[in-house]
Amino acid sequence: MKFRNFILSVVLVLISAISSWVNAQSFKEFEEDFPESLKVMYHVPVAMGDGVKLATDIYLPNKTGSYPSLLIRDMYSNGSTNTRQRYAKFATSNGYALVFQSVRGRYDSEGKWYPYFQEINDGNDTLNWIASQPWSNGKVGMFGSSYLASVQWLAAINKNPALVAIAPAVSPGNYYRDVAYPGGAFSLLSRASWGIGLVGSRTNMSFPVDWVNGINHLPIETLGESVGFKVQHFQDWIAHPSYDDYWKPLNLENRASEMNVPALNIGGWFDVFLRSTIGSYKTMTEESASETSRKGQRLIIGPWPHGWNQSTKLGDVDFGENSLINVPDMLLDWFDYWMKDTHKPTNLTAGTAPVRIFVMGENVWRDEQEWPLARTEYRPFYLNDNNTLSETPSTKNNATLQYTYDPKDPVPTLGGNIMMPKLRGPYDQKPLDDRKDIIRFTTSAFKEATEFTGPISAEIYASSSAMDTDFMAKLIVVKPDGTAFNLVDGVIRARYREGFETPKLIEPGKVYKYKIDMWATSYKLSEGDRIRVDITSSNYPRLARNLNTGAEFAKTSKMIVAKQTLHMSKKYPSKIVLPIIPK
Repeated sequence: MKFRNFILSVVLVLISAISSWVNAQSFKEFEEDFPESLKVMYHVPVAMGDGVKLATDIYLPNKTGSYPSLLIRDMYSNGSTNTRQRYAKFATSNGYALVFQSVRGRYDSEGKWYPYFQEINDGNDTLNWIASQPWSNGKVGMFGSSYLASVQWLAAINKNPALVAIAPAVSPGNYYRDVAYPGGAFSLLSRASWGIGLVGSRTNMSFPVDWVNGINHLPIETLGESVGFKVQHFQDWIAHPSYDDYWKPLNLENRASEMNVPALNIGGWFDVFLRSTIGSYKTMTEESASETSRKGQRLIIGPWPHGWNQSTKLGDVDFGENSLINVPDMLLDWFDYWMKDTHKPTNLTAGTAPVRIFVMGENVWRDEQEWPLARTEYRPFYLNDNNTLSETPSTKNNATLQYTYDPKDPVPTLGGNIMMPKLRGPYDQKPLDDRKDIIRFTTSAFKEATEFTGPISAEIYASSSAMDTDFMAKLIVVKPDGTAFNLVDGVIRARYREGFETPKLIEPGKVYKYKIDMWATSYKLSEGDRIRVDITSSNYPRLARNLNTGAEFAKTSKMIVAKQTLHMSKKYPSKIVLPIIPK
């Protein structure tokens, strides 16, 4: 009886801790007033180390005194939008100074705009400037999403003592694998629509270009010109298709030992940068420069896309009201703990549960002690030549299935971890059912509820008639009514099967093993659900088509058709590995 009461008390504590921030609120609803004694200084020219001046706005809660500061370094706005003003209200109404800065070359800031690299030194110079101001108490925190999250990690490389805590949301960390070349295949849709279309100049742009259907121009090296632009950073991205010295400074996961800052890592199961959100948390907990930093990492992952915590519905699935969280309260909890001496630790800040995930299917939040979960059972499901997916490997000496991949008719993108709002998230895959260039493998119905939470990968044995091609795997949940929606997917470009630094073409007809990183998810199947794995060779326009010629990337418009053979025999046990969580 005493044990039952103890368990009940623990459960009630956990429920109380979670419910305190699950009540949905984002900055969209944050309408607090500025303090009456607010002092504002607009467009203060802050000089960087090379003399370039960046336009900076300062919001102070009172005219006198010194305060901890929250810094936002932005390339999407000059600070005058309602969203950015809400950030300033949030900070000043809670006793923080808010410093808003337009990054180099954007809006009213001087200098030349070029993404990412410039933010390392500019972030450090800005932190030093804030710490030296009479209204600053020397403590600075940073928050924001996407590029506003990138600048936090890039500034953190300098171990600046003024940077006390950060809260990066949906942030890249390995810019080769996440931003530009997942699995070695160019992320065409996001890099074109973002790199050329939105941020190709000093201010955001929205010219009448169809970034979904209008980017099929070849060769890709002249794509920008074909839609009216010539943007240097886009040209540089396509000029570096391998992981080389251009990308290595931007592999922040490899630079965790150069950082010394607690971080509230926020991600979404359908975010384009999910792999990096998890990767940054892992490397910082293991390799960052101090015990405070290593123990000060937190990870929160919801059922969200890149535009996180905005709606309960994503794609064709509604995850319920419980899927949205109270962001201002969560951030205030985080920064008060690290930046104000009087704040008491909570479940989030004290580290009693450093990981918090949303389990889809069951649609509940759950606290965990680590990632991946220590109790995980990694279970292989094998592909069979009768299109089944089973836990028993084939005993056949020869078992194959074939399909044809024609780059002129690629499989259209339907859901997934992408930026484009109208395509991202979980979608019923029925519109693709008639395609013959997708091979599908399905389990029998699960006899009991089954959860898989953690990293997912596929090992595919395949041969091709081409010298280079792509192989892709997509994990799908099939409901009893036939609805089949995607959870995760992944790709490997054949020439990068042995690593991303040195491409190696394949020998036509030879069988190779391809390991496909499908990132991670958390989903609880219901009794009667099935899982399906789709294998194909294109996902367009999310990923640039492999033209199958073996030619240098982006240089040619020549295409050839590839005949693909999947092998699933005793010798070649193609499989997907799922992270099963025992009851």
